[in-house]
Amino acid sequence: MASSTAIDARPPSSPTHKHNAITTTEEQHPLPERPEDTLRRALSARQVQMFSFAGVIGTGLFIGTGKALETGGPGSLLVCYTVVGAIVYLTMLSLGEMAAYMPISGSFCTFSSRFIDDAFGFTMTWISWFAAPVSMAADLVALQILIKYWTLDFPGWPVSLAVLVALVAANLISVRLYGEIEYWLGLLKVVTVVIFMIVGIVVNAGANTDHHYIGGENWRVPGGPFVGGAGGLASVFVSASLAYSGTESITFTAGETKNPTKTIPRAIKNVFWRVLLFYVVSVLLIGLNISYLDSRLLNKEKILRSPFTIILEMAGARAAGSFINAVIFTSAVSAGNHSIYIGGRLLYTLAIKGEAPCVFAKLTKNKVPWASLLATAFVSCLCFASSFVGSGQLWIWLQNLLGVSGQINWVVIGVLSIRFRAALKVQKKTHLLPFRNWTYPVGPWICVVLNTFILLVQGWTCFTPKFDAVNFVSFYIQLPVMLLLFVIRKVWKKTRAARISTMDLDTDAMTISDAEEENPPKDKMERMLNWFF
Repeated sequence: MASSTAIDARPPSSPTHKHNAITTTEEQHPLPERPEDTLRRALSARQVQMFSFAGVIGTGLFIGTGKALETGGPGSLLVCYTVVGAIVYLTMLSLGEMAAYMPISGSFCTFSSRFIDDAFGFTMTWISWFAAPVSMAADLVALQILIKYWTLDFPGWPVSLAVLVALVAANLISVRLYGEIEYWLGLLKVVTVVIFMIVGIVVNAGANTDHHYIGGENWRVPGGPFVGGAGGLASVFVSASLAYSGTESITFTAGETKNPTKTIPRAIKNVFWRVLLFYVVSVLLIGLNISYLDSRLLNKEKILRSPFTIILEMAGARAAGSFINAVIFTSAVSAGNHSIYIGGRLLYTLAIKGEAPCVFAKLTKNKVPWASLLATAFVSCLCFASSFVGSGQLWIWLQNLLGVSGQINWVVIGVLSIRFRAALKVQKKTHLLPFRNWTYPVGPWICVVLNTFILLVQGWTCFTPKFDAVNFVSFYIQLPVMLLLFVIRKVWKKTRAARISTMDLDTDAMTISDAEEENPPKDKMERMLNWFF
């Protein structure tokens, strides 16, 4: 199998890394580069930690929870977000183990080529790339929905266009600028969610415009807390998957991260806090404070208000509602920024492997894949279809596509982890892991089994009470497309499945001895922030 499958920290043509290295810095162990096919390690530990904690918190949480509450009720909302959160945590431990050992920006797409089959890696990279502009389109559509909080008369497409142009420009300048934008927008999201949780508790306790103690009464509304029974529960899994989707993309930054053998594991560990604090607590407060029958959740376009905005309004602060809506607006911008970054890197990976036109491998002098970024941005113009079908309906379709894409990725990561560990054992290299998945082998198998089950049953509502062809396509179209891509590549290139005994575990490997020594925290505050982030 060809090993030139990454946006590499160590290109395939470089000498194989020696595992008995005794030096500890990149200056002593310089990483060779080919200027034409390598990116720059410009993302700091501070930036990567924030990406892992807040990078993909966006419209899935801030807006998708409203649709999920209306569809499945507060019980389904809490159960689905908790179950999917647990799955994501197990998945990230598995992926983090591989990414710390091989810190390349192709991440699980490149691992698919090396650990399963080159044809499968080809398929996963194209599927994952397409998810990036679709995700960006969903975020741009969300901006059109959010702008309607202030006015129903202003057309949404100029807002999407302006943000699209701004994000493309920022990403073309340098990866460092991308990192700074994401860091500060991420910090704003963290602060916003913390404020929301405090206000949500206070509102529930009676400090609301009705001066009424809410408690758990919205869980006792007729028809709830599991609205629609099994069908409602299954459909909410899509919303939950969308909210968490993209978590795995943090490892795509590995090829541009300083000291990845330490930075990536630390970022992976933060997923637990993100799941517990940002998602589970947030959806619990949403389900407690807002009835699934609340008319503010829906209008003729299916989505009107974010639950976050509604709860701030319940506290009696209309201005605060506008502020939260503005913050959610910036979070959608942040998520779009994240998507165009990932899409550009994936298409670049395909180009340097010869699996996409070579023009997409072109870099700026700052080593930014400009052609790939522009192509990703072009496909994201799907968002302008909202003029024909309505922004709310389009956002729901895009949400379905993205949720399924995330679940496919998680199944694949579980399979990769199982094969990766098996190869390490056979080749007697397990001791070289700089970060270990403490849930192996149970964790990866849970990821594979549960995600496969959810993937198959989440389209339940397409079949009842009558068959909905459009929604069926949005739920399941990616499965036959994946099969078609795999078969075509397999037959055309006559690829062979990777064998455990000969699997390439050397190219791009970085072990414990490669880690740079980091400056210790200067004070207690810095130690606390390092532990939390």
